[in-house]
Amino acid sequence: MRKTKEFTFRKIVLPLHKPPLTRPRPFRAYSFVPFSPLAMLDPTILTIGGIVLGIALIERALERWGVIDLVDQFAKVMRFILPVTFYSALIYFFATFMF
Repeated sequence: MRKTKEFTFRKIVLPLHKPPLTRPRPFRAYSFVPFSPLAMLDPTILTIGGIVLGIALIERALERWGVIDLVDQFAKVMRFILPVTFYSALIYFFATFMF
């Protein structure tokens, strides 16, 4: 014959008294990295700016050489590319730069 064990209601519902968890005291952390304007010199943004500046210089050189038709084509393309590039670089800067 099997023995049956008895469990009282208090043993099932109320767990044994356990001491509360000891948590470490909170501490304050300070960042000693000062804000520097040199941190804004991101290579990606500088590369994009260099490409745009290079295209503008090519456009000016073509204008001096008298190739106005090609300059007009550059102007039409840059009218769309410059704002898109600017806003993309701005979004990229704020998404990756840690303040």
